[in-house]
Amino acid sequence: MVALKEKTVVKLRARGTGLSHSRTDVGIRDLTFSIDEPAARGGTNLGPAPTEAAVAALAGCTNVIGHKCAARLGVDIGHMEIEIACEFDRRGVTLEEEIDVPFVALRQVVTCDGSLSEDDLQKVAGDVAKYCPLSKLFEQSGTAVETVWQKA
Repeated sequence: MVALKEKTVVKLRARGTGLSHSRTDVGIRDLTFSIDEPAARGGTNLGPAPTEAAVAALAGCTNVIGHKCAARLGVDIGHMEIEIACEFDRRGVTLEEEIDVPFVALRQVVTCDGSLSEDDLQKVAGDVAKYCPLSKLFEQSGTAVETVWQKA
């Protein structure tokens, strides 16, 4: 049997349907979910705001890439608890002025409960910094990103 090599560059697709001024239902693969504003900003609170979804995507990416990196190193990372705090400059979304770096600073604390050593945890952290596309997206946009990896 011949092993197929996966493509290195693929197309990601999403389709959004704006159902109101604040709510967009998004379809990706066979999934549908809502991006929405909180009620305090005139939304229906049926999902995260677009900016919140971007921060949530970083948590998900850190988890996925972290587990891949740990597996490649042959270490037990266990479960991850990922806490993110982000300073967001709202002047752009309120149309006050154009903002070059709306996500000003982002601090991510990753707590792992696996049996890996502190040295191996820091190796995983270094690899995640190299390979996580969402982390790179934030960093290369000018966001000051700080990530702390620790054992539970």
